Amino acid sequence: MAPPSPPTPAARLLREYGWDLMLGSIAAFYAVMVPYTKVEESFNVQAMHDILYHNHHINKYDHLEFPGVVPRTFIGALVIAIISSPAVLIMRAVHVPKVYSLLAVRLVLGCAILMTLRLFRVEVKRKFGHHVEAFFAILTAIQFHVLFYSTRPLPNIFALALVNLAYSFWFKGNYLRTLQALIVAATVFRCDMILLLGTIGITLLLSRSFSLLEAIKCCISTAVVCIGFTVLVDSIMWQRIMWPEFEVLWFNSVLNRSSEWGTHSIHWYFTSALPRSMLVAYPLCLVGALLDRRIVPYVIPVTLFVVLYSKLPHKELRFIIAAVPMLNVSASLAASRLYNNRKKTGWNFLYVLMLGAFLVSLGYSAVSFMASYSNYPGGNALKALHEVVSNKLRIPLLPDNSTKEKMVHIDAFTAMGGVSRFCENEYPWRYSKEEGISIEEYQTRNFTYLLNEHRYISGYKCLFAVEGFSRAKIQPRFPPLSLVKAPKVFVHGNTGDPDILSLDWPGCP
Repeated sequence: MAPPSPPTPAARLLREYGWDLMLGSIAAFYAVMVPYTKVEESFNVQAMHDILYHNHHINKYDHLEFPGVVPRTFIGALVIAIISSPAVLIMRAVHVPKVYSLLAVRLVLGCAILMTLRLFRVEVKRKFGHHVEAFFAILTAIQFHVLFYSTRPLPNIFALALVNLAYSFWFKGNYLRTLQALIVAATVFRCDMILLLGTIGITLLLSRSFSLLEAIKCCISTAVVCIGFTVLVDSIMWQRIMWPEFEVLWFNSVLNRSSEWGTHSIHWYFTSALPRSMLVAYPLCLVGALLDRRIVPYVIPVTLFVVLYSKLPHKELRFIIAAVPMLNVSASLAASRLYNNRKKTGWNFLYVLMLGAFLVSLGYSAVSFMASYSNYPGGNALKALHEVVSNKLRIPLLPDNSTKEKMVHIDAFTAMGGVSRFCENEYPWRYSKEEGISIEEYQTRNFTYLLNEHRYISGYKCLFAVEGFSRAKIQPRFPPLSLVKAPKVFVHGNTGDPDILSLDWPGCP
């Protein structure tokens, strides 16, 4: 019998990077289809824009005019902007709209997150086998939130990259490196990662993975370097001496001001956030911990992290997204056991049940994507305004100074719904996000267009409205679930502008 022929280079590449290609394709699809960002991402989005377009002219940066509730570090935005800069320079040279630069920086961030997830997945394969690795990738793919968030420049996502790195070091047995990765995450990007650092660190101390003295030396030296670096960079960018994550810690934990943005019950993470983010993996991770005790020392500290975080009244799913990859490993162990025993009596029914749950999870993720697709009315409204005005008034790609200036005011509601500086066009367009303007005051201001949450504004004509996601509705037919949209952002034109009055507009419902 002839020996089997060696695999082709394409087959070897697919075997080595196939799961990365699948996860990367899904993340890229989410980024391309939903390119705009929400208010939670605004600091890093504006920071990356300003680094790329204003460079060293810090006085032009957005954060000096709109600093936000608490300061954030520029380090993550700086790294992503530097890596993205060659692509952005090419796009600027050929006058590609700035929104494609937003897509570029988001894809670079997604690559960074998925690279660290790959490092973790490789260690999962080494420790538990290729079946567990396969189910880990599949579960991640059918879950909506991890891949959707992976390209979104949230502080939690920058921290997630370091947490994935810490998990890979942990599985590899490099315990001090595990602590160092978590310390960087906690001191630079998200101070709440100190809870995960504490639970994992105590677990490693109790298992005698290192001595207390070694841990103290490692933690102090790493923290001093990280704090020094973030203070140096951010003091320059914010133009005052500061350590951003210390101010965040003080605001959220000591002053407990974060609760002003809403609160949830103490069990919300376990009864709402984790079930929605993990889907079928949520019950499977409990089964995995029962079936394979090797994962228990890893799952317990991560679960305790969520328990401790539950004490903070203000809760959001993204706050505990760092727990999902490790809990997915436990779920993958259960799925692998069901797969390996699928031909045995009793197990075959459970295996079919699991496959059905996979399909339900995939359906839920599809619905979540469709809801998110319609959840950025501000960005869609500004894009529509640019397209309609440029087409109807035939504004050239490179207008000269004789072209009449178009001043657009964007209210807070619209800005929170997807508008960032990446969405802005060059001359003749100008933009204002001035806050505190009353409805009556608009008619005394010289704005050409308004993007506003109000349907009627004196002195302005409502040109068109952009719908956004409102709610999901159950219906007694196929499909059983439908998404209800409603007008969210209204685009108004100044009635004193002859160009606006001379054109036909759809009007507002």
